[in-house]
Amino acid sequence: MDYQLYDHTRNYGCRITEFVYRGYAAVAMENEKLRVTVIADKGTDIYEFLYKPQDTDFLWRTRTGLIPRDHFVPTSWRAAGAHMDYYEGGWQELLPNCGALSVHQGAEIGQHGEVMLLPWRYTITKDHPDEIEVRFEVRTIRTPFHVVKTLSMRRNEAILRIRERVTNEGGQRVDFTWGHHPALGWPFLDEHCRVDLPGGRILTFEEFTPATSRLKPDQSSEWPQATGRNGEVIDLSRIPGPSAEAQDMVFIEDLADGWYAVTNTNRRVGFALCHPVDVFKVLWYWQVYRGGRDYPWWGATYNIALEPCATLPVLARAARSGEALHLQAGESREVELLAIAFEGLERVSAVSRQGEVKN
Repeated sequence: MDYQLYDHTRNYGCRITEFVYRGYAAVAMENEKLRVTVIADKGTDIYEFLYKPQDTDFLWRTRTGLIPRDHFVPTSWRAAGAHMDYYEGGWQELLPNCGALSVHQGAEIGQHGEVMLLPWRYTITKDHPDEIEVRFEVRTIRTPFHVVKTLSMRRNEAILRIRERVTNEGGQRVDFTWGHHPALGWPFLDEHCRVDLPGGRILTFEEFTPATSRLKPDQSSEWPQATGRNGEVIDLSRIPGPSAEAQDMVFIEDLADGWYAVTNTNRRVGFALCHPVDVFKVLWYWQVYRGGRDYPWWGATYNIALEPCATLPVLARAARSGEALHLQAGESREVELLAIAFEGLERVSAVSRQGEVKN
């Protein structure tokens, strides 16, 4: 005999909580191992990726956090767009532009694209103790894209599954670039962390090399060793402490596979992301070790972001070089990503498409 004939009000197994946080519609998806909070009204930003067994949220949050839009009016409107005024950290979707403001096909698209500042509609499509699923969707304003993103979670798995489809609803070919921007921070991130990748080629560029960078600009080298400003070798797989007072930006191409892992070797807990390398061909590696001077970081932040993106910045440049993605009228593109929490390892050799993190 069943003890209970209904489960829609449960607080066990997989479950979903809908709520309003600082004026934004939000959805929390959780099971025994993970709690993932999504800000539906702001780009489906993943605001929390909490690994429950170690009470560890991998994601970084900015000094200002999530600002209610109806209570904040910027002192002036930034030419690059509103992203930095409302950036709370966490994990953003970047589409149809990655990087600074870009003008292409007559559309002016601000920093990191349109979808991250738009409210998305959502529908709970599966709600069972063994599995939950939420479907989010949005239509862009300055470009003719319809984006559908489905997040799902299974019982007793520390894995968030992300399936996405982008459709061109216009009547002509439209170019775009696409990426994901998960920023990791303290207290997970510290000088005991290491970054593992399936190889790749490190690129730095003068225009993306801050004054406080440790790295020589305009170089190309094999992961993980880069050349420092004074010719020294810098191992980018090792995270320095805040005393580095550095800010570095590198791009990693020629990836043998689409995954990365960041492991805190002291706490033996980590975050891994598996992505399709045929779409997200470049890994942007943004590092701020208390070296982000002046606006917007003011020397106060300690974080990294490993961002799988389709191209180098920005859309207009990618289109000129022939690297941009494109969709013909009515055409769609689909991808699947896995975000994984793991423990018990000090280094990672591979991440499978099934979510297995291998030593």
